[in-house]
Amino acid sequence: MNGLGRYASAVRWPQREQLQVLAGPLLILLVMSMLILPLPPFVLDLFFTFNIALAVMVLLVSMFTLSALEFAAFPAVLLFTTLLRLSLNVASTRVVLMEGHQGGAAAGRVIEAFGQFLVGGNFAVGLVVFLILVVINFMVITKGAGRIAEVGARFMLDAMPGKQMAIDADLNAGLIGEEEARSRRTEVALEADFYGSMDGASKFVRGDAVAGLVIMVVNIIGGLLIGIIQHDMSFGDAARTYTLLTIGDGLVAQIPALVISTAAGVTVSRVNTDQDVGQQMISQLLINPKVLALSAAVMGLLGMVPGMPNLVFLLFTATLGGLAWWMLRQRDTRIAEQQISDDPLPVREVPEASWDDVELVDMLGLEVGHRLIPLVDHRQQGELLGRIKSVRKKFAQEIGFLPPVVHIRDNLELEPNRYVMTLKGAEVGRGEAFPGQWLAIDPGQLTGEVAGTPTRDPAFGLPAVWIDADQRELAQVYGYTVVDASTVVATHLNHLLLQHAAEMLGRQEVQHLLDKLGSGNKSLVEDVVPKRVSMTTLQRLLQQLLQEEVSIRDLRTILDTLAEQSGDAEPEELLAQVRIALGRAITHQWFPGDETLHVIGLDSALEQVLLQGVTSGDALEPGLAETLMSQAQASVEAQEQAGDPPVLVVPPALRLPLSRFLRRRLPQMAVMSQSEIPHERSLRMTRMIGAQA
Repeated sequence: MNGLGRYASAVRWPQREQLQVLAGPLLILLVMSMLILPLPPFVLDLFFTFNIALAVMVLLVSMFTLSALEFAAFPAVLLFTTLLRLSLNVASTRVVLMEGHQGGAAAGRVIEAFGQFLVGGNFAVGLVVFLILVVINFMVITKGAGRIAEVGARFMLDAMPGKQMAIDADLNAGLIGEEEARSRRTEVALEADFYGSMDGASKFVRGDAVAGLVIMVVNIIGGLLIGIIQHDMSFGDAARTYTLLTIGDGLVAQIPALVISTAAGVTVSRVNTDQDVGQQMISQLLINPKVLALSAAVMGLLGMVPGMPNLVFLLFTATLGGLAWWMLRQRDTRIAEQQISDDPLPVREVPEASWDDVELVDMLGLEVGHRLIPLVDHRQQGELLGRIKSVRKKFAQEIGFLPPVVHIRDNLELEPNRYVMTLKGAEVGRGEAFPGQWLAIDPGQLTGEVAGTPTRDPAFGLPAVWIDADQRELAQVYGYTVVDASTVVATHLNHLLLQHAAEMLGRQEVQHLLDKLGSGNKSLVEDVVPKRVSMTTLQRLLQQLLQEEVSIRDLRTILDTLAEQSGDAEPEELLAQVRIALGRAITHQWFPGDETLHVIGLDSALEQVLLQGVTSGDALEPGLAETLMSQAQASVEAQEQAGDPPVLVVPPALRLPLSRFLRRRLPQMAVMSQSEIPHERSLRMTRMIGAQA
């Protein structure tokens, strides 16, 4: 029996789904038939009653939904109900004009009831009531709901990129999975589609109200002509009969239209919470007893004014006052019960410390003041999370390994607009950012100045000014480089990552690089590590390259070079050979293109002195060292003014010691060996160090 029941269920469900699929086409066919075929009065009564019931159902569904997407079919429902009302108007107009001379019941009991009972058989009263309903529907509810739908659609479309970025940021940070991200993206798209559809669907209701007015005028004029000319009725009898039937027909259609318009207004004006509209209104209107008490006092004062309906005002005064007193009693009771139930907590034994209490230091950290929280909060469409993701991706593509994840946290001890960047728990940089403002950086060739808060670019120390958004275009005209607050922080982070790349390259990162290279060059990796060099030696070699701003992307060339070296080679010799193998890439890094290399050189006399010192192991004399440093600094400044890279080219034996000596005070200066320059590139010494030494 159970098997038969499951089989019957399996048979019934497809039939039910087929009926659901056919519901829309059947409704359209029904509407078309009402527009074309004449309907008897009893069938009209059924359809008018169904129209009223459908309008009430739509209103109740819109009241009990918690979010707009729970009633995503509302725009289509709005279209179908509008077509249904218009088709009923056409069908009822046909019956009224053809059978109206026989009396009120000729057009159906529903139209007769609305024309006789609701307005007392007075066509003047009915006409006024009908016009008032049309004005309320057309000018108030429909117009307001249409405006809300229009603004909601515009805001939803404007907010879509920010919501998509927030979802991507949560996905990249590991806060959500791929399935939830896909679901949230679909929800954002559905919200945009819904509000866009509501913006257009609201025009149906407005057109329906206009059509109701036109149909009423046509029915009255047509009824007068048909009654007087075709049925020999007097003008008074024809006006009374056909006007009452027309008003009844109009009221039957306009009351459901008013209900549907109210449902549309409720749907587009609601705020998505975990409560429906009724719960929101009750919980928020009656939440404060002070409001009820003050309202009771105002009503009581009005009730004591002579000439006012004192009984009615005093009745509402007593009702509001009693409700406020009851709410105060309920609140006092809850407080008393809470105090009674709050027994002293038992003394709990402090647990022993464990390894779970040990918190490891984050490799990279970003601490922000409270005014910078919107920049890193995905719920507020913070752009900094996406910028940090782009910075890490660019670093991995250019430098050759993936930097650690940046752990972001707020720090209330910082100044409101201050941020601090940490590496292994120690501060490596800090700066200020002002959300909503723009940083105008002075590149050195300005044609004017803008007013703002003077500061310096935190990444490169250039003079800059924080300006308001309305001065952005003016600053660009004057020659400033203008960036927003998120870009300032992201640029500073990128600069610090490049500076401290060597410190971020650990054994785990080196192992990841070897695993990635080993997927296609397994034999090469096995021949070099650990046969030729150890993992520690390889890590130190890569760190030395990063300290000198050399990318380690070409790991295969690095391992090929190490494979050719003897196992007892010194680390300095390994570094020199690797740099020679990477010489073309290093040269291209500083001198892209195929033009002549404008570099800094050493005077021959100074070069001989330095070579003798390196060979004998003697330290530089203090005077010579200071002269060398000062002339190197002057050469770097001259190179930068001329637009040339600050690169010093020296013999191979001098490259490493000079690089270590000069980078202490001139980190922007690169020292290259003559052996690293490709043979096809030509050199030109534009500056000479030691010529006056």
